[in-house]
Amino acid sequence: MYINTDIFKIETNHVVPAQGKVLISEPFLCDHMFGRSVILLVDHTQNGTMGLVMNKPLPLFLNDLLNEIDCRENIPIYKGGPISTDTLFYVHTLENIADSLPITDGIYLNGDFSAIKQFMAEGNSIKGKIRFFLGYSGWEPGQLNQEITENTWLVDKADIPSLMDEKASRNLWKNTLGKLGGKYEIGI
Repeated sequence: MYINTDIFKIETNHVVPAQGKVLISEPFLCDHMFGRSVILLVDHTQNGTMGLVMNKPLPLFLNDLLNEIDCRENIPIYKGGPISTDTLFYVHTLENIADSLPITDGIYLNGDFSAIKQFMAEGNSIKGKIRFFLGYSGWEPGQLNQEITENTWLVDKADIPSLMDEKASRNLWKNTLGKLGGKYEIGI
């Protein structure tokens, strides 16, 4: 019996990558870091691309890394990518954090970390508001466009509530791919 596995292969949806969009990996990408991943593009210029993998949790919590964080909840850390894995990045929805870099409507990268610590110290929940990452994903000029042409990635608009919901991150790849409709709706 012959099974046509081509029905599972992605074909470019011709959406141009841009800051604030997401990359969705093709179903059979055999790569520990990028297989079944959703990446938020935090920067995309002619000089290259930077993104954060949104759905690869590490067996590590922020409280383990930073003793000065006094927080009642365990704050998960995600593997943002294979570059600068000793650097902490954070994405948040807090509008008034100085030096934050806007990514897209209502979502920001980094900023004044003392303000983030203060926000948590005041007892505010970060659920749906702040997510932390070690490392980032990066592409040299032209590299991402080549990978998209090779059908490694699909590009779509970011669904901010899903990206910021740590519980949704477990099924983020499947749900994000499924929202594209058509053959991507099948139960993968």
